[in-house]
Amino acid sequence: MKKKVLAALMAVALTALTACGAAPAAPAASGSGDAAPAATDSSSSGSGKKVAVAMPTQSSERWMHDGANMKAQLEELGYTVDLQYAEDDVQAQVSQIENMIAAGADCLVIAAIDSDALVNVEQQAKDAGIPVIAYDRLLMNTDAVSYYATFDNKGVGTKIGEYIVQHADATPENPKTIELFMGSPDDNNAHMLYAGLMEQIQPLLDDGSLICKSGQIDFEDNNTLRWDQQTAMKRCEDILTRYYADEDLNICACAYDGLSYGCMSALEGAGYTDANWPMITGQDAELMATKHIISGKQTMSIYKDTRLLASKCVTMVQAVLEGATPEINDTEQYNNGKIVVPSYLCEPVPVDKDNYEEVIIGGGYYTKEQLAE
Repeated sequence: MKKKVLAALMAVALTALTACGAAPAAPAASGSGDAAPAATDSSSSGSGKKVAVAMPTQSSERWMHDGANMKAQLEELGYTVDLQYAEDDVQAQVSQIENMIAAGADCLVIAAIDSDALVNVEQQAKDAGIPVIAYDRLLMNTDAVSYYATFDNKGVGTKIGEYIVQHADATPENPKTIELFMGSPDDNNAHMLYAGLMEQIQPLLDDGSLICKSGQIDFEDNNTLRWDQQTAMKRCEDILTRYYADEDLNICACAYDGLSYGCMSALEGAGYTDANWPMITGQDAELMATKHIISGKQTMSIYKDTRLLASKCVTMVQAVLEGATPEINDTEQYNNGKIVVPSYLCEPVPVDKDNYEEVIIGGGYYTKEQLAE
């Protein structure tokens, strides 16, 4: 069974490599200490049942990997998989899910673009007796969702904040400037990440160790719709022009690697060099971000082994379709406004130049060759 799963995943990884330029290597033990195993043992079979997987976009490397990993594992178990990407078009995702329901999906896995926009179509699924599993983005304001597979989203923000506190060397006598580039306001993960980050850095903002010259500390002022790189770049350009003409920006607290790329472009345009290059954080440890960490352009990222997350979601799908209860490790944290959604949280791992080889290469996520290209 293990050899079959590895072969299937390697084939899909090669497809993703062609589509987006690179993909993680075949599954191995993740850097967090958890393995990325096959979904379940070979005695189980999908028996031809159809699983529909709605993903947000192919423009982000990590969503390509998520979809490829899940499709391979589900097909290995005998399920027919309808995997679709909506390219961050909310109405397109609504239409895709409606079509999935009409086509007779036995289970829906949804990584939402805007979960509030999906409430009606989720109700259609519930009325049709189709179980719904939220994937990495919580489905809000609905009782149609059965389970949620994700990373510890508040924990991601906590780890970014801890990294800043531990490495910025900021004190009231030696303050550092900081600007925040947070995620999309229609994504519950972004709010939880922000909460985790602020718990760590708020004391330093209060005592003057960290100074945000723009004053854009509240989430309403620093969020980035759809986690968009260009939006982050333009906002960073504006901040640098208005507030940092005579002083360097020391820290870009970015909630996602794509936002860090946008900030890098703005910083380069403003004339920043190695001599005054700021600390830049991120999330997802994308291939490009990991290369930036090696070169020193990005300081750190949060590694989220999408192979492991896909595997946990696949076990949820199989349990639901077989009338069993999936593995859950959180029944309190994820209140979506209607119900508390039973969840499985995978552990995020911070990576920087000191541990990327052990965590990312050692975990089999990227190879040395990929990172050297």
